Amino acid sequence: MAIALVEARAVADGEAGIDAVIDVRSPAEFAEDHLPGAVNWPVLDDRERRVVGTLYKQVSPHEARKVGAAMVARRIADHLERWVADWPRDWRPLVYCWRGGQRSGSLAWFLDQIGFRTQQLRGGYKAFRSVVRADLDRLPAALSLHVLTGRTGSGKTRLLHALHAAGAQVLDLEALACHRGSVLGAVPGAPQPSQKGFETRLWQALRSLDPARPVFVESESRKIGALHLPDALIARMREHGRCIEVELALDGRIALLLEEYAFFTRDAEQFCRRLAALVPLAGHATVQRWQALARAGRWAEAFADLMEHHYDPLYERSMARHFAGRAAAPRLTLRGHDAPALAAAARDVLDLVARGDRSR
Repeated sequence: MAIALVEARAVADGEAGIDAVIDVRSPAEFAEDHLPGAVNWPVLDDRERRVVGTLYKQVSPHEARKVGAAMVARRIADHLERWVADWPRDWRPLVYCWRGGQRSGSLAWFLDQIGFRTQQLRGGYKAFRSVVRADLDRLPAALSLHVLTGRTGSGKTRLLHALHAAGAQVLDLEALACHRGSVLGAVPGAPQPSQKGFETRLWQALRSLDPARPVFVESESRKIGALHLPDALIARMREHGRCIEVELALDGRIALLLEEYAFFTRDAEQFCRRLAALVPLAGHATVQRWQALARAGRWAEAFADLMEHHYDPLYERSMARHFAGRAAAPRLTLRGHDAPALAAAARDVLDLVARGDRSR
């Protein structure tokens, strides 16, 4: 039985009466993106998929189907032997592939013959992507966004985490993107997801938010690392977000950056390689000055110089251009960047927003 596309949201929420979501596409397709919670039972691996595709284009569809059918049958046999022996008769899997249903239909047929209550996602992953794209265009408009603005190192991300710990709704875009949002922002050991994978993560996050309650988010540019934010979300943040300017004394900002980027102190050359990307903006001489400070172990000076001559001026220009509401935004000065100070700041932010809501 094919499950309707409108139920794809219920599948993602675990509310569709499904015990398992099985993606039968190749491992590379699955790695790029998949339905939330899906497991990968590829009926063709990446090499086999290329072989069948080449036969389809260069020889004939009939020849491709003959070769592909044998490959699929062997793969399905492997999956059945490996995975389904212990599942009860009332196990309810949902199976999907890219679009046409041939790959998922093959596995669904075998599971049906065993007696499992198998469903197939009509339209496959392509139909799911259409739901994600439509929702990313639609959902931001309903959100009451409160945008934490502030210069690099001012503690915006840590304050966002403190707000979450205090029970507030937050949209942590940098966590979803696995990137801190600057040329130095790649997270060691945590590669960014694909663009499609990021959009699925963001889709899940947006759908979990209650539009009746405030949502806190950091100010971001259109890109976080290599990933693009949806236009509708950027527009909502910039045009309708209520800004709260977060401030921290300069020595506190430097101390925070030294904590956040401590891994660079063990690999100064990695830091220098990343800084090289700033040459078009800052010039060779300035970048070489920063690199020399890093190689000499003068990290506090390096970060102070980076903020004064690059990040702070760049940030001010960007905010003036994109966040008109920032000029009149209330200012919150952090008393430190440790846990107690951030918890106190989170309470101040929530009180500030509550007072603002009562005055409307």
